[in-house]
Amino acid sequence: MLDIRHLRYFVCVVDMGSLSKAAGALSISQPSLSQQVFAMEYQLGVPLLLRSAAGVRPTDAGLKLYRHARIVLRQMQDLEVDVVSEGGGAVGQVAVGLPTSIAAVLAVPLVERLALDHPGIRLQLFESLSGYLVELLCNGRLDMAILFRDAESPGVAIRPLFSEYLSVFGAPGVGDPEASTCELSLLSGVPLVLPGLSNGLRLLVERAFSQSNAELNVVADIDSLPVMLALARNGAVATINSRAVSMVSRPQILARRLINPTISRPVCLCQPTAIPQTAAALAVEETIRTLAREHAPYWDKIA
Repeated sequence: MLDIRHLRYFVCVVDMGSLSKAAGALSISQPSLSQQVFAMEYQLGVPLLLRSAAGVRPTDAGLKLYRHARIVLRQMQDLEVDVVSEGGGAVGQVAVGLPTSIAAVLAVPLVERLALDHPGIRLQLFESLSGYLVELLCNGRLDMAILFRDAESPGVAIRPLFSEYLSVFGAPGVGDPEASTCELSLLSGVPLVLPGLSNGLRLLVERAFSQSNAELNVVADIDSLPVMLALARNGAVATINSRAVSMVSRPQILARRLINPTISRPVCLCQPTAIPQTAAALAVEETIRTLAREHAPYWDKIA
């Protein structure tokens, strides 16, 4: 029977992507760790790792074990914390994922507010594009993540926070630079840099351009908000993103809300249903909701 030690070893190997690195992190010898993994594979009757000169990665069966192991280890950690801290307020570790555009507004106040109101909570903050955050959420690496979606998926519950309209950044020669809005049709053929094809924002933009019979001229796929904004600020290309980004970017960049049609997207707090919410996670959720309301001028409609 697998025990907690086996699960901890396996999770570390997958996270490190290397048996030697995992052995160092676990303070055991690599041969011993390899033997433990082989024993797990023999016991379960399936290969768990694909081994190569570049390191290791989980098989499909290994990925399933990794996800379950993450949940079990987290529950064990929460159990210990809840027992020890009974009556002492919200205590424990909470991992939160924020898309870069949302992090630009909420990350700093979230850290500061939790440190003030819930000093017993240890926050783990992951900032990335939403596609990677979905992967972390499904793998049990995150307790919650703010994502751009309006429908629940298997194993993930959503709670609406607010909605936002998208703006064009840059393109000073297009339309009236003194206006607060920009007709989408004016961007027909304008060089744009956007996130890759798997990004939800990209799909929204492509759909809006298609419905408007406007030419979408994407000159580069860039999965980095700072790089896209820097390029738009230089003036050679434009990009499209949340209006909130313009309110926190320094130095300021020309930003106008897109109209005719507008492009909006819902913003929700997403949580894996397989992981029970702890008192610490509930405190973080409430803090996020409070901050979203306090920063209402950055958004377009609070849920």
